[in-house]
Amino acid sequence: MGGTGTGHSAIASAELALDLCMLQLPKVIGHRGAMAYAPENTLGSFREARRRGATWVEIDVKLTADGVPVVMHDDSLKRTTGVDRLVAETPAAELPPSVPTFGQAIACFGELGLGCNVEIKPCAGRETETARVAVAALRRLWPAALPAPLLSSFKDGSLAAARQAAPEFARALLIDDLKDDWQARAEAVSAAGLNTNGKRLTAVRAVEIRKAGFALSVYTINDGDVARALFGMGVQCVISDAPDVILAALP
Repeated sequence: MGGTGTGHSAIASAELALDLCMLQLPKVIGHRGAMAYAPENTLGSFREARRRGATWVEIDVKLTADGVPVVMHDDSLKRTTGVDRLVAETPAAELPPSVPTFGQAIACFGELGLGCNVEIKPCAGRETETARVAVAALRRLWPAALPAPLLSSFKDGSLAAARQAAPEFARALLIDDLKDDWQARAEAVSAAGLNTNGKRLTAVRAVEIRKAGFALSVYTINDGDVARALFGMGVQCVISDAPDVILAALP
């Protein structure tokens, strides 16, 4: 039994080392595109992010009623489109035209030369399915000329499913409020990084994360002075609604 545990640990450590080598993030990522200037998670928002200097964007992917991966943050379409329907109960053909499929988003990234942090944002009960469909789409469609995407999720189960289905894609665990179990959770899914709430991150925790060898990204920071302070704490990447503001604040 002890030998089996040691072997499993060695495999996990090797996977983590590989992921860390693969994970090359920019200092600034546009949050859902550039949602300070354009409707979030739309092709227009991705284009606006690129126009304002972002080289990567962060998006949310969930599944429609018929299992098509689309770019949408909320479970409901109402806030962003005005349509009072749940994404999980709406076939892809009946979505408002402003909601892109994941495939359309990837094609847009190829056109613009944008990297992407793909957040797996499953509706309840679809954690594994959403991860598997998303990584299958990436394997089919992701342009070879672009940097490899980063997968992230608040759902440990989604990242575990992504790791099993497509271990070649680096993963980051999303945690809003970092507790003492953060490292155990990250290692359980072989995460290469942590994405966390920049307004809650302490300097002590930031140092702990970086010393443990994990990449550290924060969301959602729109103030240049705050961003500079976070970089001073060891943060490597800031996810922002206004990527141009953060880029202008960098030395």
